[in-house]
Amino acid sequence: MHELSIAMNIIEIAEEEAKKSGAKKIVSIELAVGKLSGVVYEALDFALQEAIKNTMLEKAEIMINQLEGKAVCLKCLHHFQLENLYEVCPECKHPLCSIIQGKELKINSLLVD
Repeated sequence: MHELSIAMNIIEIAEEEAKKSGAKKIVSIELAVGKLSGVVYEALDFALQEAIKNTMLEKAEIMINQLEGKAVCLKCLHHFQLENLYEVCPECKHPLCSIIQGKELKINSLLVD
């Protein structure tokens, strides 16, 4: 389960940033996880709940925003939603598109005390 290592990296980054500002604890953290990122949302949520024990995030509110996959066709420039990485344009059936949203895995915000 690579979500546990992702959770540990998120905690490490969050604690490092909180310490830079002189904070003693993290009140909340907001994450953005794209549906095309390869991360299983439920597994990441579970891993975070277990991994935050005895860390600055132990009592923090954790918000995980799931981002839909979105793309633009490279031929007709039609914007459309993606359910998986390899879909053809629903308008012109062209096989190549540029993914514009859905592969993210990032910390959007931290609230510290």
